Amino acid sequence: MSEKNFVDYVKICCRSGPGGSGSAHFFRDKSTPNGGPDGGDGGRGGHIILRGNEQMWTLLPLKYRKHVIAGPGGIGKGNNQTGAMGEDVILDVPLGTVARDVETGEELFEISEHDQIEIIAPGGRGGKGNTHFKSSTNQSPRFAQQGEEGVEEWKILELKVLADVGLVGFPNAGKSTLLASLSAAKPKIGNYPFTTLVPNLGIVGYRDGRSFIMADIPGIIENAHEGKGLGLRFLRHIERNSVLLFVVPADSDSIKEAYQILLSELEKYNPQLLDKQRILGISKTDLIDDELKKMMSDDIPKDIPSIWFSAVTGENILQMKDLLWNTINS
Repeated sequence: MSEKNFVDYVKICCRSGPGGSGSAHFFRDKSTPNGGPDGGDGGRGGHIILRGNEQMWTLLPLKYRKHVIAGPGGIGKGNNQTGAMGEDVILDVPLGTVARDVETGEELFEISEHDQIEIIAPGGRGGKGNTHFKSSTNQSPRFAQQGEEGVEEWKILELKVLADVGLVGFPNAGKSTLLASLSAAKPKIGNYPFTTLVPNLGIVGYRDGRSFIMADIPGIIENAHEGKGLGLRFLRHIERNSVLLFVVPADSDSIKEAYQILLSELEKYNPQLLDKQRILGISKTDLIDDELKKMMSDDIPKDIPSIWFSAVTGENILQMKDLLWNTINS
């Protein structure tokens, strides 16, 4: 997934259509020169609608579309004819798109299914025609209701990547190398922090033609929940992963401490993330020998399944696939 093409955050101004005005019309024909009111209602203004599209992976189409404007409702007509509805604007978005209010930051809804439709900016209601205002004391109302104004509001759209397995680790922990070895994905790999700037998705082939999706997500640093580093941009993508694979390099000062820092950042961002199934992968084992592995065994957390691996030499890569598949389907 190209960094230029992957967009997971946009802010757009949504202007829904105003409702059409009702009609103050009276029925007239050759035999009825003084007929009663028959003014129709105004049409509803156009909505701005988000629609889930499972074929999309990015919010790129909305990056440069800062203003979205729906059509106005038509005015009512005589003979109780309702005005035409304003033209709706339908914006296709990837699954996992969350809509928020700019002012409050409140989450309005999440698009999670294909063809799911949500109104992000409702059109104004059409005004009532004069036929609604006829009464025993006013048989010929000469007024009608104006249409309701549409809304003009700024909205934030955020994308959360959907994957079976999400890779959690510090920058340069070996996540991209692992994804490249398990799948056909070609993430950018380098020996420096923040090589990965956008989520990369890979389809991991398994036995008998089965497969699962793995996401390499920008590396986390301490206090990422406060927005440091890639901060919140990283953390929201973790929310939609079924299994979290924590990747800690074998040459870390303390594997247990590194894992606890990662776990703490997830808990501070969203405590519900701790309910997800977790696996600890100790990467870069090609840098140490078996004797050192044995010495480091006491530094591995005992409350989580763990596996040593090297994406460079292929050590335990097949066993990693088995562990991930069994965890996803447990």
